[in-house]
Amino acid sequence: MAAGERVVVVGAGVAGLTSAVVLAKAGASVHVIAEQVPGVTSLAAGAMWGPYLVEPKDKVDEWGQRSLEIFRKLAEDPTTGVRLTSGIEASRTAEAPPDWATTLPGFRPCEPTELPAGFSTGYRFTVPLIDMPTYLGYLLRRLDAAGGTVERRRLASLADVGPATMIVNCTGLGAKDLLPDPGLRPIRGQHVVVTNPGLTEFFSEDTGLSPDLLCFYPHGDTVVLGGTAIDGEGDLVPDGKAAAGILARCAEVEPRLAEARVLEHRIGVRPTRSAVRVEAEHWEDGTVVVHNYGHGGAGVTLSWGCAEETRALLSPI
Repeated sequence: MAAGERVVVVGAGVAGLTSAVVLAKAGASVHVIAEQVPGVTSLAAGAMWGPYLVEPKDKVDEWGQRSLEIFRKLAEDPTTGVRLTSGIEASRTAEAPPDWATTLPGFRPCEPTELPAGFSTGYRFTVPLIDMPTYLGYLLRRLDAAGGTVERRRLASLADVGPATMIVNCTGLGAKDLLPDPGLRPIRGQHVVVTNPGLTEFFSEDTGLSPDLLCFYPHGDTVVLGGTAIDGEGDLVPDGKAAAGILARCAEVEPRLAEARVLEHRIGVRPTRSAVRVEAEHWEDGTVVVHNYGHGGAGVTLSWGCAEETRALLSPI
């Protein structure tokens, strides 16, 4: 990738905007095209760093650790929306901790007195929490400062981007029809945002493959409560019954949340496939396309690592 070369990034979720920032920093002339800026699924994320049911493990570990390193640096600037926060991940069964958690600062098993009723094991650690509306705004500002441009437009195919020798496909679930990629499927997620009754630590339950999640992430004056993971559903209409379930589950663990005022509902669709796709494709006309999508519920966690690999795939061999 030569300095000043025009690269079109399709998609303005966390994968697209992070890729655009990395490429602009490397000297490319970056133009982002997306129907929604920023992407609604990324806006709906909780978001806590941590690999979430995603493969391939060796690459996920590499991408995730690189992203973690960058998020720790970003946490030094409060305007980014990234903060290092202590909290607990717990289980109602005797589950071992996820391997990624054991290397985090402050990791230790919880004492029984630290766990809510009904939980048998838990682990405390410190991890980046990301306030997504603030963070995506930060990425857009950073892209603008690097000379990148953004265009709101719906594409029928990647060939409709206009003049470009290089294209980065960060369309998430949109890739299912745009490419097409029949291996993609939606997993619907819903969060409820409430006023913060005084929480400073996160809580997350290891719910395995259950569609009913339990987590809460404090972001200053607000708390993001979760959640759901409805496999195969892709609509973005708030589900009142699901929201009531989220509120009840979270209030059972943290009673102060029972009186919190609901501010908004955030719904997104996790773009899920058997493995994250980060790879280059060469068209007959000489255009290089790098695909960077299919991150499931780990889009934020893998964002910087995948963006840097995208940049490497666009560099001369």
